[in-house]
Amino acid sequence: MSRGGEMVYIPDDSDFSSFRDQCESLEGWHCRYNKAGVTVWSQGQEESCTVQKIKTRISCKDVPAETLYDVLHDTRYRKKWDSNMIETYDIGRLTVNADVGYYSWKCPSPLKNRDFVTLRSWLPLGNDYMIINYSVKHPKYPPRKDFVRAVSLQTGYLIKANGDGACTLYYLTQVDPRGDCTWGAGSCAHSPAPLCLQAMKKIYKAGLKYPEWKRRHDPEYKPWVYPEQNTLPSVSLAELSVQHADSLENIDETGLPEEHLSTSDHEA
Repeated sequence: MSRGGEMVYIPDDSDFSSFRDQCESLEGWHCRYNKAGVTVWSQGQEESCTVQKIKTRISCKDVPAETLYDVLHDTRYRKKWDSNMIETYDIGRLTVNADVGYYSWKCPSPLKNRDFVTLRSWLPLGNDYMIINYSVKHPKYPPRKDFVRAVSLQTGYLIKANGDGACTLYYLTQVDPRGDCTWGAGSCAHSPAPLCLQAMKKIYKAGLKYPEWKRRHDPEYKPWVYPEQNTLPSVSLAELSVQHADSLENIDETGLPEEHLSTSDHEA
């Protein structure tokens, strides 16, 4: 997403418009799964398996768009529904609608677990909402020895209100997981339906349960809606640089002893 591939910047209206167009367009996308209100598409060549674009759409009955928007922002609630997550937290704020954050997740053994540092930005558009991110470097959060630093080239959500308390959720991602390319065979890159389907269903179920959970957990606290509640330290764009995959150490996870790698309860 970064302009020119080098400059860190906060996405503007044109970036959000482009992201929305990618979510809603069918041109150049290959349908991999379409059943029970969930559709999965991919875009890209097989030889570029690690950086294919994946797009998923799910119809969410009985979940208003604003509720799903809150679910995707609320890091406290994420621990309740994201079983693949190891840790997530906000590092600092850039503007009222942009911040820098950390996320790590479990990978199936014998692979090492992965993590990201990303610049995230969000935009409410009437009854619709968008959240997008891409990977950046932060000097205080370098790659860790116990994780492989993955690279998000572009990842985000589009939530479209359908009326009557329902919405449609789009998830679009282009990520380089780093390491052994065959990891894609167990992820969305080669077989997009199973894991993407599972993830979208989890978010949908999380949306159904969120209102009751939020009523019991600081219901008025929503800094993504009310910027005055945000107490994160400020981060300057000058502190950040774009995270390129080719600047990271090459990872070869083939043939390594399992005791040297992280285990996982990653769900199939």
